[in-house]
Amino acid sequence: LGPFFTLAPWILIFLIPAVTMRSFSDEKKQGTIELLFTKPLSVWEIVNGKFFGAFVLIIIALIPTLIYVFVISGLGNPEGNIDMGSTLGSYFGLLFLVSGYCAIGIFTSTLSDNQIVAFISAVFVCFIFYFGFEGISSMAGSFSNAVASLGMDYHYKSMSRGVLDTRDIIYFLSVTIVFLSLTVYKLKSLRG
Repeated sequence: LGPFFTLAPWILIFLIPAVTMRSFSDEKKQGTIELLFTKPLSVWEIVNGKFFGAFVLIIIALIPTLIYVFVISGLGNPEGNIDMGSTLGSYFGLLFLVSGYCAIGIFTSTLSDNQIVAFISAVFVCFIFYFGFEGISSMAGSFSNAVASLGMDYHYKSMSRGVLDTRDIIYFLSVTIVFLSLTVYKLKSLRG
């Protein structure tokens, strides 16, 4: 299952922005965002609805991958010879990664009324958050560990080892909350 969990962040970097690119950019382009603002919902409720819609869709797409866990566990010698700690940690890491990517994708969809621009922006920001800090840390010298710990890759790999550290959980929740808050701020500025 190692190759799957290594490849999954790459796939999600393109899949999640494709799912979230229409969240608000299409609403702005078609003028239905004003209709959305007239509903008896707060901006937070609107943003959370879009976020959880995208989040649940990606989780549903990941559920069939659980078949691999059961098949590999059954084919092991002896049967069940699989490190369930690292497997569960990797799945939890994917959940948190999906959460962060969805929040980034929804935020970038508020920046433009063009879906392609929203998609490219989300891919770029997700790429920077996942791989960029690791690349910068190689040039940071004595601050390399501090810079690397700002990236999603650092925390995802930590969770993939089967260790659910509160620092990793707080990091992913913080990224999600910050980008959802930025989305709410941007929508409130559009609302006027």
